[in-house]
Amino acid sequence: MLRLRSSILTHILSYPATSHVPSLHRLISAAVPAISRSPRFAVEDYLVATCGLTPAQAVKASRKLRHLKPPSKPDAVVSFLAGLGLSTADVAAIIAKDPSLLCADVEKTLSSNITGLTGLGFSRSEIARLVLPGRERFRSRSVVSQLQGYLPLFGSSDNLLRAIVFNTNILTYNLETTVKHNLVFLRECGLGACDITKLCVSVPRMLTANTERVRAMLALLDFM
Repeated sequence: MLRLRSSILTHILSYPATSHVPSLHRLISAAVPAISRSPRFAVEDYLVATCGLTPAQAVKASRKLRHLKPPSKPDAVVSFLAGLGLSTADVAAIIAKDPSLLCADVEKTLSSNITGLTGLGFSRSEIARLVLPGRERFRSRSVVSQLQGYLPLFGSSDNLLRAIVFNTNILTYNLETTVKHNLVFLRECGLGACDITKLCVSVPRMLTANTERVRAMLALLDFM
């Protein structure tokens, strides 16, 4: 504000005493361009220089980040991912697939999810393995309750992570509908708990496919 006043005063004093001084509106319009503005945050440049994306990836990813302001929040996300032990290449792959992760709240969401998953028995290295296939699900607060629901079925965090790598879609399905319906069907086919666990680890689509597809997969695997 002080700089604007000074610029306006300079314009006023530049007019001869006998001249007509322009209106305040015109003086402000003349003064404002002389005031330096903060440089605009270049999203595409940031994605290439800080996140390791290729220029082509940056152009595509930036479409979801037009509203992104200067880099305090994305810097925190990148630092968070690096702190999990993810490589520069891993971070680039994650951001390229889910650019909106850069807008996530590290303290309220990402760190909170880490705390929840650690409480379920996941190690930090296992959590790092989850971030890449889990992508947008990892920035959802429901990911902890989802994985908690899956753990008894898979028996261990390692088995669950292997299944997620094979079929990321299991994180997008409702446990109470599709997944539990398929589990009931597998039990009706005569499979015990251990057989279901082994089957779901090796063929996680069993949990998300429709009943006819599950029946066909069981026939191919000679379980029927």
